[in-house]
Amino acid sequence: MICADTNSMIAALGGELGRDVDLIRNALRDRSLVLAPAVVSELLSDPELPAAIEQYVLDMPQLEITPGYWERAGKLRARMLRQHSRPKLADALIAQSCLDHDVPLVTRDRDFISFQKFAGLRLLAGPSRVQ
Repeated sequence: MICADTNSMIAALGGELGRDVDLIRNALRDRSLVLAPAVVSELLSDPELPAAIEQYVLDMPQLEITPGYWERAGKLRARMLRQHSRPKLADALIAQSCLDHDVPLVTRDRDFISFQKFAGLRLLAGPSRVQ
């Protein structure tokens, strides 16, 4: 099972190329792709999102929000801020969902590297964005 970040999902839905897109397509084929609730929210925030894509996103399996999630996500972000990292709230929510379920994140967003470094988030990355 793998979780897709918003940027990688947008790339996959838009027909872009990349290692992250290949991982997402393979996971879709294997039915092993899940989305964090924050990713669903970010994807549905697009006012130009076609109805068919909206339904596709809504039909995808989502990681469950477990008891204590909001507290853990807040403390994770606070820990990152103490380390002089500047994590976005949405990124902290996505990272915490993956950490709670021990699921790697497919992303092309370098901002998640700090979650890997400080919190042990497992990353599966696009070739040019995350090492």
